[in-house]
Amino acid sequence: MTPGKQTGGRTAELSTGFVTWKAYDYAFDYALYPYVIWKMGPWQGGALMASLSLVTSLFLLWLYDRLRRDWIGIESLKRLRHYAGSSGFLRAFAWLLSRGDWVAFVVLSTKFGPFITTAYLRRGAYNGMSRRDWSIFMGGWALGNFLWTFICFGGVSMVKLYVEKCI
Repeated sequence: MTPGKQTGGRTAELSTGFVTWKAYDYAFDYALYPYVIWKMGPWQGGALMASLSLVTSLFLLWLYDRLRRDWIGIESLKRLRHYAGSSGFLRAFAWLLSRGDWVAFVVLSTKFGPFITTAYLRRGAYNGMSRRDWSIFMGGWALGNFLWTFICFGGVSMVKLYVEKCI
């Protein structure tokens, strides 16, 4: 195989993995999560969605370790701490990530969830879960779901109020 084909294969693998993950992520976060919060309320709906999030995030971590391939670009994200390019967004993101594991934990947990957070903060790759990794995973899961339930409930409440008052 020529180097160009290897690069093309790697690009296709990352593209497919990332697009598949983002499609799931958007459907879960922007369709299913708000719908369940709307139908069941923040306590029951939040608990149900947090449970689903736990199961799917654990599955994704298991799959990531089992395949032993960086199909989503997490190892590339680890290198982003040292980004010095022209993108202002990426420079700001790199600056946040380089502030230390606690800042990276908060940023990644609130933006991407426990799967990405744990895979990013793990020492090594594809090596299973240490006690530290489980702490990161469960903390990221709790923080992310608490914030997302709160955000979804706020959004659903605003839409309900708009519909009641304006329509």
